[in-house]
Amino acid sequence: MDGPTDAVQDYYASYHERELARLLSAEGRLEFALTTRLLAPHLPTAGRVLDLGGGPGRYSAWLAERGLEVSLADLSPNLLDLAREHLAERGVQVGEVVQADARDLTRWSAASFDAVLALGPFYHLPDPVDRHRALAEVVRVTVPGGLVATAWMPRWALLRRTLSIEDERDQLADPSFVDAVLERGAYVNPHRGRFTHAHAVDPARLPDELAASGLRTLALASTDGFAHGLQDTVDGVRTTDPVRYEQLLDLLVRTAGDPSLLGTAGHLLHLGRTT
Repeated sequence: MDGPTDAVQDYYASYHERELARLLSAEGRLEFALTTRLLAPHLPTAGRVLDLGGGPGRYSAWLAERGLEVSLADLSPNLLDLAREHLAERGVQVGEVVQADARDLTRWSAASFDAVLALGPFYHLPDPVDRHRALAEVVRVTVPGGLVATAWMPRWALLRRTLSIEDERDQLADPSFVDAVLERGAYVNPHRGRFTHAHAVDPARLPDELAASGLRTLALASTDGFAHGLQDTVDGVRTTDPVRYEQLLDLLVRTAGDPSLLGTAGHLLHLGRTT
């Protein structure tokens, strides 16, 4: 399998250390804090979990520390090397760390996992055939009634990203570029080595699209909530007033599914169960 996959591998070959740095930044800390709080009530108390597209292993470490048996898989060998280092530094052991394409999970038999996290692959699959294949594979390897957590990007997030980068923002004056993102969720970045070949979703339609693949929606939430753009402020509260910080996180989690926030989120978290 090639095409956009090659571009994704090239991107993370140069970006892998920055991806770990992003996860440890104010933005990444808030995303991790909200995602884990949203996930925790729905995870099994024991069993096997696949962290698909798990990158440098931060969620794998968290899952393993909860007593779950974790398989960490990613398309990028560079990110997997970082994951091995990160897990070793944390003193955490997982069941396996393997390279895998989300569209082909045949190394695992049906119903192998009690839960699957796929918090990276789907916005890197612009071809609908590829997305449907990957969703089918994720559903296949999950036990009936098991949790499937997937991350997505809303369409405005990709336009906002384009605006934020000086030598890319000229694309916003190209009607074909803007229409492709807003009408089809199709994003192609002509700048090699950067975030490229992405798929963006309309949050209002996503639950129905996933239902067609066999996922019953439990929740759809923004992983930065109403604090999008204020991550540094939230991080300041974390360091100066830990009690107030926990209260703020509770509020952000409680309101993260408000429909008015979903379209402007940096990332969306969909929680579903296989039917």
